[in-house]
Amino acid sequence: MSLVAGLGATAGVGGVTGVEHFNERYPLPFYRGYAATVHSGRRTEPRHREVAVTWGINTTKKLVALTFDDGPMPNWTPQVHAILAEHRVRATFFLIGERALAHRDLLAGQLGEHEMGNHTWAHRDLARMEYADAYEAIERGARAIATVTGTEPTLLRPPYGHLGGSALLAAADFGASVVLWNQQMVETDYRNDQAGLVDYIVGSCTPGTIMLAHDTGADERLVAIKGLPDMIKGLRTRGFEFVTVSELLGER
Repeated sequence: MSLVAGLGATAGVGGVTGVEHFNERYPLPFYRGYAATVHSGRRTEPRHREVAVTWGINTTKKLVALTFDDGPMPNWTPQVHAILAEHRVRATFFLIGERALAHRDLLAGQLGEHEMGNHTWAHRDLARMEYADAYEAIERGARAIATVTGTEPTLLRPPYGHLGGSALLAAADFGASVVLWNQQMVETDYRNDQAGLVDYIVGSCTPGTIMLAHDTGADERLVAIKGLPDMIKGLRTRGFEFVTVSELLGER
């Protein structure tokens, strides 16, 4: 009995060790789930065989693309539009689809001035979605934005900048180019120091930068909006030109 019990215990330990080892090597499902970059049937290839993911571009030209996420919303979007109009700056707005439909009036008169990108339908984390849900979030957001603007967006910014394999596969199937950023308004570091944030943005911007900002959100983000005119002036003093993301990508 002791021998049998001992053998059973050994087998049990061996079995647990084997499972743990398997999980370390293969922690997620091969062909489904939010990490898989291939369709679950394994016989269907992506509709497009490439998907671009861009943080910024390598260039010697002093170009910077201002981008604004999460709108349109009544609290800040009109303020941002007014600042950009006053300083004759074109920017790229990554719109949330449901907000674009609900606040389409905020975009009136702006469609010829700025570029509109897709920030999905409802700003849910694509990295936590399986393929079908990720594709729906991208497609539904694009459809809503097209309804409002008359043009289907080709640029996609995933919420939080998060990407899983399924989101990349969905972006490839949809034919979208993924746009992230290489510099952002770090508002939480300068909550009560508008001049400090301006100095940081102006001083650290480099040629080919895609800059992340927001046209709605927590009040702490207002430090960036209030400092935006001085940022624009400072960057122009340094010789920077403001372009849309698509114009910047055209320089690659």
